Amino acid sequence: MRAHGLVILSVLTCGGQAQAPPTVRPGVEVLLSDSLRLVHGQRLGLLTNQTGVDAAGRRDVDRLLADGLRLVALFSPEHGFRGAEDRPGLPDAIDSATHLPIYSLFGGSRTAATQALDSIDVLLIDLQDIGARFYTYPATATQLMGDAAARGKRVVVLDRPDPVGGDVVQGNVRPVIGDPDKDFVGFLPVPMRHGMTLGELLRLTNDALALHADLTVVPAAGWHRGVSYDSTGLPWIKPSPNMPSLESAFHYPGTCLFEGTNLSVGRGTEEAFQVVGAPWIDVRRILAALPAQALEGVAVTAADFTPHAPTDGKYGDVPLHGVRLRVTDRSHYDPTRLAVALLVALRAVHPDSFRIRAEWFDVLAAGPELRLAIDSGRTAPEIWGRWSDALAQFQRSRAKYLLY
Repeated sequence: MRAHGLVILSVLTCGGQAQAPPTVRPGVEVLLSDSLRLVHGQRLGLLTNQTGVDAAGRRDVDRLLADGLRLVALFSPEHGFRGAEDRPGLPDAIDSATHLPIYSLFGGSRTAATQALDSIDVLLIDLQDIGARFYTYPATATQLMGDAAARGKRVVVLDRPDPVGGDVVQGNVRPVIGDPDKDFVGFLPVPMRHGMTLGELLRLTNDALALHADLTVVPAAGWHRGVSYDSTGLPWIKPSPNMPSLESAFHYPGTCLFEGTNLSVGRGTEEAFQVVGAPWIDVRRILAALPAQALEGVAVTAADFTPHAPTDGKYGDVPLHGVRLRVTDRSHYDPTRLAVALLVALRAVHPDSFRIRAEWFDVLAAGPELRLAIDSGRTAPEIWGRWSDALAQFQRSRAKYLLY
């Protein structure tokens, strides 16, 4: 596959092996300090949300306008422009600070959004992805990038680090690319934890879907693939309402699978995606059933919790029994293996209570194979052992899209 009209801005960094990672500058700062030629004198649209800020926490919108750039339209993904909503059907709106129109790509008028592209020359994209296949921001960015490409508009991605690092890939791999409109959750042919930034993912998507976008990625300066978010010096801003912390982000590539079951993942608590539970769980037996290989780099302990107004509708105000996950060694922890081990244990210990909701689970798991393997009684090591060849192939195929 050949990249079409692709420009990559290189940012040189230096430092010895023993040095701490330098403070990272997000793509918006690199654009404004080093690459204004890309947007000077152009009418700009910006796809962003509350995560689109500089290292000091100032909004992209305000930074661009303060530098005299012609920002004329805003676009927002799932959860809205301020990232506070966890419901469908978010309408178009107006930014109260600047009075710019906000075209919602998660419930607003698609016609109005595409027509707005006719009023711009360059589409900027700045969203904090979370490093897992299930997150919807890459699908939204791909949708708008495709519409922009069809109208001959340039696309500039203001890149940000993968918050859980970019040197590890884990989980099963989606075998083929999907349609970002129909396969909104997990359309990319990547593993559950893909180890790529949004800019890198959109480079891959531009090729795989043959969008022919005139795509420029402005990288985050100073970031290296092995650096997680809390070493960047950047502020942590919740990318979505149920992603409260970096701890949740490290578990999410595995625990998101439980969204397709009758267990709670802690929505409605301060530990979303760090806990898994239900009223009927015998935690002692579940813990005893977990294989040692699944417990590397993580502490799994008994936990009781009560979701309040959970947006998934699971067990509101019902006391639950379950497990709490805490990362102890990021370099050895595989949340996808632990999730499979928990699923296998739940089926073995609670065959009459545990339920996989096939339609949604298969979307998250990129097909029925994982569900059928669990239902057939395979062990967790047998299941994840079948992922190795596809992961190795993905490592090879993704190499040409990596920027750091």
